[in-house]
Amino acid sequence: MADFERRREIPEFGRRRAVPPPDHLGKNGTSRLAAFGAFAQRGRSGVTKLIFSAAQPVEAVRRGLVSERIQPVKQPANDYDEPRSEVAAFLKSCRRIFWGLAAFSGLSNLLMLTGSFFMLQVYDRVLPSRSVPTLLALLALAILLYLFQGGLDLVRSRISVRVGRYFDEQLGARVFDAVVRMPLKTRGDGDGMQPLRDLDQVRSFLAGGGPTALFDLPWMPIYLGVCFLFHFWIGVTALVGAAVLVAVTLLTELRTKGPAKAFSQLSAQRAALAGESRRNAEVLQAMGMRRQAIERWQEINGKYLAAHERASDVASGLGGISKVFRMILQSGVLAVGAYLVINQETTAGIIIAGSILTARALAPVEVAIANWKGFVAARQSGQRLDQLLSLLPKEAEPLALRPPTGALVVEDLYVAAPGSERSILADVSFKASSGQGIGIIGPSGAGKSTLARALVGVWPRVRGRIKLDNAALDQWSAEALGKYIGYLPQDVELFDGSIAVNIARFDPEATPASVLEATRIAGVHEMILSLPEGYGTKIGEGGVTLSVGQRQRIGLARALYGNPFLVVLDEPSSNLDSEGEEALTQAILSVRQRGGVVIVVAHRPKALEGVDHVMVIGEGRLQSYGPKQEILRKVLHMPTPLNVVAGQGGGRWTAR
Repeated sequence: MADFERRREIPEFGRRRAVPPPDHLGKNGTSRLAAFGAFAQRGRSGVTKLIFSAAQPVEAVRRGLVSERIQPVKQPANDYDEPRSEVAAFLKSCRRIFWGLAAFSGLSNLLMLTGSFFMLQVYDRVLPSRSVPTLLALLALAILLYLFQGGLDLVRSRISVRVGRYFDEQLGARVFDAVVRMPLKTRGDGDGMQPLRDLDQVRSFLAGGGPTALFDLPWMPIYLGVCFLFHFWIGVTALVGAAVLVAVTLLTELRTKGPAKAFSQLSAQRAALAGESRRNAEVLQAMGMRRQAIERWQEINGKYLAAHERASDVASGLGGISKVFRMILQSGVLAVGAYLVINQETTAGIIIAGSILTARALAPVEVAIANWKGFVAARQSGQRLDQLLSLLPKEAEPLALRPPTGALVVEDLYVAAPGSERSILADVSFKASSGQGIGIIGPSGAGKSTLARALVGVWPRVRGRIKLDNAALDQWSAEALGKYIGYLPQDVELFDGSIAVNIARFDPEATPASVLEATRIAGVHEMILSLPEGYGTKIGEGGVTLSVGQRQRIGLARALYGNPFLVVLDEPSSNLDSEGEEALTQAILSVRQRGGVVIVVAHRPKALEGVDHVMVIGEGRLQSYGPKQEILRKVLHMPTPLNVVAGQGGGRWTAR
């Protein structure tokens, strides 16, 4: 191909800090949950779009690789490997910013005294002297100070918003990467999106008024001290009021912790049920299950609303109590001041000034109580994020290895499902040399798909090793290893976007020629051209606009993209017609001819036409392995749990 321009859009992954993000990476700050919702269950990335413009364009492919360009957002450098808590590490990295916020808060709180001293001077100097010039001078000075205070508050608010954004930029990629990796490491509850909601919760708190109220709290003793300077009894009155409000704050903390936690858990369950019902809409409609789904929703939603009410009632109730008490206290200060004036123990200006100052002294406590629900939620979200990120630490960047060309070696392999310690597959050892194709057969539940998942590194090994050219899989980075592996899972999932970008694996360096090569090897080129928009056809979320067979064939092309060394196909013919099965056989032979290794999990003997070796998996163990014809003769004639049943595509393997 000639020179070409490339434009692409790709969501930012949790990349390793040791290697700077490539220039093509960007960040989308819009609704994260909307963009990532259906995507978390599949544990894969979002939509990448590409544009190619060549001297000799391949128009059919080009239409599928078009999008807008977005500018990259550079990740601020920071090291999260040393501290145990990545959230705490972020807060530590923002120490200078927080000191700046504290300084702005200090100046702002000093300027808060403007109103009190203005009223004090008006009552004690202006009114007795009846001096208009003095009044105007005081008014001008007060206006100037208020404007300065407003500017400080504006700057403080904008800094808080940017701290929230900085938090998202620093940890957002890590959290999203953990969301993608989590289904591969552990059994998660809910819809898998809680970490992203936690990220939003912490960011919203940092960008809101909660932190500024915390910075204002240390100034309460200073205001109380000024009240004591006005008069001892005014100070005592304000101090008693402050003690009561602090007690209300502590009570708020104790009463909101439990409801806030329950509310968060039920929110995750509610979202999971909604997503599950949406994905299974066809089943619900066809089998008349919508009413049952609605009843389940109403049950969980009722608990969710009840928890929300409890949390809100506690926070709003105690907030209302603090507000009413502050107004009573303010009137009490006025009454005490008036009593002191009557007894000629102070001046009239102290009445108003003391009332204003007392209100200001207690305002941070009231604001803190009003924001306490958000503070508790943010704290719990931060704790959950720390637990998640400690469970899924950043992967080290291994030394770059040469592309594998020799053999796949499996030694004493034991495999368990994510989050489980019980081995599903045990004591499996074999070697597949370059150009070899291996078919895996066995009854349902024997461990065939488990072996396939382990070979591509998505299910954890309990014991043993899987090596490519004598290098274990964990010696490769996920990105590097992915270039040399093609994987077609049993349940094919495609992403919202064009057919071309799905086949290209969202590769920002993809060319039309490389996409066409993959589709021609997979025998799917003509089928794609027959679609209304060819390679540019938008397949919708999960590939809903395509039939199951079409999705499977496009998934095969995606697995073959880039000519990977190891190609693992799990039930690749389960939804194919005779034409598709023939194309599958030719694709397997093509991979072998170029020196690759093909692993085919199959129930139908027809899917094994392109392989030269067969292994039998039964009861989680490798029962036999050898040349195809020899193994198939044993399967057909010796008494084993396997039997060949006639059917479409030459029969299928089943259990007796």
